[in-house]
Amino acid sequence: MNKLILIGILLAAALSRIIPHPPNFTPIVAMGLLGGAYLKDKKLALFVPVAAMLLADVLLGFHNTMIWVYGSLLLITGIGMLLQGRVTFLNTGAATLSSSLLFFIVTNFGVWFAGTFYAKTFAGLVQCFTMAIPFFANSLAGDIMYAALLFGGFALLKKSEPNLLISNT
Repeated sequence: MNKLILIGILLAAALSRIIPHPPNFTPIVAMGLLGGAYLKDKKLALFVPVAAMLLADVLLGFHNTMIWVYGSLLLITGIGMLLQGRVTFLNTGAATLSSSLLFFIVTNFGVWFAGTFYAKTFAGLVQCFTMAIPFFANSLAGDIMYAALLFGGFALLKKSEPNLLISNT
């Protein structure tokens, strides 16, 4: 039952990407962290956030930097796996901040590498990252809000409905 609830939460989070939201204010980081932290089956933990993202992307459309987004989501899920059995406010906060930074670095490198907006030089790479800095505020805010919502909501659910959840996820 626990797995189904977590999968449902991750699907709902992914589908929240299709409602209007500020640029880069998405649940991607929180989805990867939650799946990694609570889905004990590593294959399932890696598969579910990616599948949920893919479902939303089918509705939103595909782009040439998806490999970078999905790759960073897999890495973030790995960070979430490091939280297994150690989900605390401090650990989750540190994982969220480090995952936000990882997502920023990987995806913006992908924009530079796969895109046509910036010269394929070191100066072009620097320009790409510089131009992305204003978007990082929304990314970080979304990551923090969604991590608080998903982790906090799951903790409240476990506390208020202990019979609903099986102890091993």
